[in-house]
Amino acid sequence: MTTRDNRFLIITGLSGSGKSVALRALEDSGVFCVDNLPAKIIPFFVGLWRKGEVGLDRIALVADLREPGFLGHFPRVWQEIWKTSSARLIFLDASDETLLHRFSESRRPHPLGRRRSAREGIKAERRRLAPIKLLADEVIDTSGMTIAHLRDVFIRRFLEPRRRRLRLEIMTFGHKYGLPLDADLVFDTRFLPNPFYRQDLRDLPGTDRRVRAFVLGQAETSAFLAELVRFVRFLLPKFAEEGKSQAVIAVGCTGGRHRSVVVGEALADSLRRRKYDIKVTHRDARK
Repeated sequence: MTTRDNRFLIITGLSGSGKSVALRALEDSGVFCVDNLPAKIIPFFVGLWRKGEVGLDRIALVADLREPGFLGHFPRVWQEIWKTSSARLIFLDASDETLLHRFSESRRPHPLGRRRSAREGIKAERRRLAPIKLLADEVIDTSGMTIAHLRDVFIRRFLEPRRRRLRLEIMTFGHKYGLPLDADLVFDTRFLPNPFYRQDLRDLPGTDRRVRAFVLGQAETSAFLAELVRFVRFLLPKFAEEGKSQAVIAVGCTGGRHRSVVVGEALADSLRRRKYDIKVTHRDARK
């Protein structure tokens, strides 16, 4: 018997149970995702993955009643996949009241409720999907889960710890060119001593060792950096708990050339030592 693992997930379940949320959580964490793949195509896709011909390590896909032939094809398709690969079938369920509430909030009709009430559509879908639910490797009841909670459940259950890390971008900028619109956190370094007023440093970038030594050598910088690192280290796990997969930390000074660059690089160095995946961008350093 093939050992099941989490490298290829097939997600199905009731409409409104959170399949799209789960798929986005996996996609944001670097998993290649496909939504609404016809059941007949899935074995071909799994076969390419198993032979290493698609060049993808982790795949997740959603298949459900949106495909007209799903109920007729999927049970046979899954038996074929189950025998020849390590793919896992995950079924998302939820109570009738939870599903009714979600459809009411989204104001979207139930796929089976266009000529009947949402409650009738939910009951009909539950009845039709019952045989497929019995095939699942795992059933997850999402009743009462928030979007953030469901994202967290999928990340914790189906991704290795190394893949759960928040991806960070540290962006330095100049206030006179405007705030970065995509920043989650913004910090201002204009209170620090400015290398611009040193004739020997004015024309050098913040990445130059002499500028770095000047800025980091100030008592204000040392105190600020210590508090900044402590605050960011406290906050980033909270972001991850809320389901964020990436965050932009902006560090600004007047022109974005000296102080912000030095502080941004120092913050990145500190966070890299704690194994965060970090990209550093100096937006205005060349202006």
